[in-house]
Amino acid sequence: MSRKPELRGRAARLARLIPSGSGQAARTPFVLLIVLLLGGGLIGLLVLNSALSEGAFKLDDLQDDTKSLTDEEQALQRDVDAYSAPDALQRRARELGMVPGGDPAFLNPDGTVRGIPEAAQQSSVRVPLVLSPKKPASTPKQKPKPTPKATPTPKQSPKPAASQAASPQAQPRTPSTQPPTPPGR
Repeated sequence: MSRKPELRGRAARLARLIPSGSGQAARTPFVLLIVLLLGGGLIGLLVLNSALSEGAFKLDDLQDDTKSLTDEEQALQRDVDAYSAPDALQRRARELGMVPGGDPAFLNPDGTVRGIPEAAQQSSVRVPLVLSPKKPASTPKQKPKPTPKATPTPKQSPKPAASQAASPQAQPRTPSTQPPTPPGR
């Protein structure tokens, strides 16, 4: 049977400074805390990595959408440019029965007319056929609209100038003599 010897004097004072007991009980909570912190950090990194990957996939999809929409915008802009070209506008105007106007007359602020107004004349110049630009394949084909044909108006007897000035609505309007003006102009 082993019994610890009893210490005296200086040895007894030193022995009281050293803890007596095993250090095993104090290490267990510390080790568990370290393991939990490391595990939580690893799980946090995994969640962060998954979120970044998901964001990268969304970014890639959005870049593809942007590219396709940019291509579509450029195709539509080419169509608009082709339709607004001067030769295409002239062709469409002739299809609608419009003719080039003559010399214009202007009203002065005092109400007098400057210039001699004259009606537009149908010219005999043939315009070369210009094909309209191709439409994208994604749009359904529409039936072409029939163009209105100008009907000849019967000759009317000349009216006095006073009655024509009093009622401008009495004069017949035909597409071949007076082109329609767009609203706001």
